[in-house]
Amino acid sequence: MSFQDQINSLFVKESEIPAEFRIEPLHQKEYLSNGELKKWTGEVSEVFSPILISTPEGLKRKLIGSYPIGTDKEANEALDAAIKAYDNGRGEWPTMTVESRIKCMHNFVLKMAEQREVVIKLIMWEIGKSQADAAKEFDRTVEYINNTIDALKDIDRQSSRFEIAEGVVAQVRRSPLGVVLCMGPFNYPLNETFTTLIPAIIMGNTLLFKAPKHGTLVHYPLLKAFQECFPKGVVNTIYGRGATVVPGLMQSGKINVLAFIGSSKVANDLKKNHPKLNRLRAVLSLDAKNAAIVTQHADIKLAVGEIILGALSFNGQRCTALKIIFVHESIAKEFNTQLSDAIAKLTLGMPWTKGVSITPVAEPGKPDYIKAVLDDAAAHGAKVVNENGGTTVGSFVFPAVVYPVNSKMKLYREEQFGPVIPVVPFKNVEETIDYLIESPHGQQVSIFSNNVTEVSRLIDPLVNLVSRVNINSQCQRGPDVFPFTGRKDSAEGTLSVHDALRSFSIRSLVATKMNDTNKKLLNEIVKDHRSNFLTTDFIF
Repeated sequence: MSFQDQINSLFVKESEIPAEFRIEPLHQKEYLSNGELKKWTGEVSEVFSPILISTPEGLKRKLIGSYPIGTDKEANEALDAAIKAYDNGRGEWPTMTVESRIKCMHNFVLKMAEQREVVIKLIMWEIGKSQADAAKEFDRTVEYINNTIDALKDIDRQSSRFEIAEGVVAQVRRSPLGVVLCMGPFNYPLNETFTTLIPAIIMGNTLLFKAPKHGTLVHYPLLKAFQECFPKGVVNTIYGRGATVVPGLMQSGKINVLAFIGSSKVANDLKKNHPKLNRLRAVLSLDAKNAAIVTQHADIKLAVGEIILGALSFNGQRCTALKIIFVHESIAKEFNTQLSDAIAKLTLGMPWTKGVSITPVAEPGKPDYIKAVLDDAAAHGAKVVNENGGTTVGSFVFPAVVYPVNSKMKLYREEQFGPVIPVVPFKNVEETIDYLIESPHGQQVSIFSNNVTEVSRLIDPLVNLVSRVNINSQCQRGPDVFPFTGRKDSAEGTLSVHDALRSFSIRSLVATKMNDTNKKLLNEIVKDHRSNFLTTDFIF
C-alpha cells in the first residue's frame, strides 16, 4: 500500500466512526442580543468539517451544522444593546460591586461545565483538533476563568484601603472602559477567545462577541449560560461575514476597546475604521514567525523533541508555533536526520484516534497553500528531506521538513501556520539575530544550547527583539500567569491572567483633602455602604 493510500484509509465511513464521537448536524437558529435568544430565519452559513468521510463517490466533507449570516441590522442592534447596558458607566453591570460580578462569573462557569462534552465534540469536528487537545482546551479555559476570578479578588483586596499623600486621601480602583468588540481565532476558538472575553466582562465592560469563521458552532451551546448569568445587553453575539458587519461597528466610533486575535493586516484595517483612534484601546495578539536557534552546543535529541512539539502541535496551527528553525551547519545533517525520524514515528489519524499527533488541517485552502510554498522552496534550491513530507490527501497534510531554506523563499518570511518545518543552516549566530532584527514579528524565540557563555550572550539582545526567550524549550503561551505579548507586528497590549484584567480597565480614584469634614463624609459613605466604588469591603 502506498503512503497516499495509507492516509486515504484514515478517512473512514461514517458507520466506522466510534459511536461516542459521532456528531449530528447542529443548525443554529438563534443568537444572543440584548438578553434575548432571538430566532434567526435568514441566510445561514453551512459548516463543513475538515474531517472527510469515505463514501462511494469518494471523500466528502461532512456537514456538521450551520449558523446565521447576520447583517448590519443585527450588528447595530447588538451595539445599541451593549451601549444601553453600559449607559455611559451608569448601567447595572459597570456599577455593580466586584463581588457581585464575581458571583455572576461563578454561575457562568458552573453552567459552562454542563456543556463540556458537547463543546469538546464541536471543537474536534469543526477544526480537526484531537479529542485530548479539545478536552484540554475546554478544561484550561475553565481553569483560566477561575484564575481570573482569583486575580480580580487580589486586585480588589489591594484596592480596599485608602491612601494618603501630601494631605490628600484617595481610594484607587480599576473601572471599566465601555463597549468591547471581541474577535477570537479559529485555532483555539474557545480558549483564546475567552482570554479576552472573560476579563473584559468581569471588569464591568459590555461586549460584542464575534466568533471565528472556523469554530463558530463551538460557542452556541454556551449562549444560554451567557444569557442567564449576566444582565441583558452585557454579552451580545454577532454573526455574519466580518468584512460586512465589523467595519460599520468600528466606524460608529462607539467601540471603546478592540480585542482581536488574528492577522496584523486585519487589525490595522479595523483600527483605521475608527474615527477617534485616541479613544480606542486595542488588545491584539497577531502574527508570529517564532524562530528556534539550534547551536553546535545543543543537545540535538532534546532540541528535536521540543521542536516537534513546538512546530507540529495541532499541525503547527498556533501563533506560538516554532515556524522557522536555524541550525548550525556543523550539526544540520544530524539534526535533519533525527527530526525526520521523529516525525516518521508520529501517530496519524482522526481526532478520536488515541495518541494522535497529526490530524486534518482546519482551513480548506491550507493544503493548496502548503503545496505552493513547498514548490516555491524547491524552485529556490531547497528539498523536502523527510520521507513522505508534504504528502497530501484531502484535508490531511503530512509534515514536511524543508532544507536548506534561504531568504529567497516564502517560507523564510511568511507565517505558514501549518505542518511545514523550514530549516535554515547558519555559520555565525549573528545571522540569526539579524533575521530577528529584520523580521516584522517579535513574539518569541527558542534557544537550544548547553553552553553558558553562548546562551547568556544571546539572551541580552533577544529580549529586546521578542517578548519571551525560551531556553531549551518550545515557544508557548503558558503558564497563563506569565505575560503574553509581542513586539512589532505581533501584539498590542499584554495578556495573562493579571495583565488582561488591567488591559480591559483603567485606574480611577476618588480623592479629597484631609480635613474633619471630608473624613466624616468618607466614613459615613463607607460605613453605610453608600457606594459600590468607594468601599473597604474585603473579598475572601
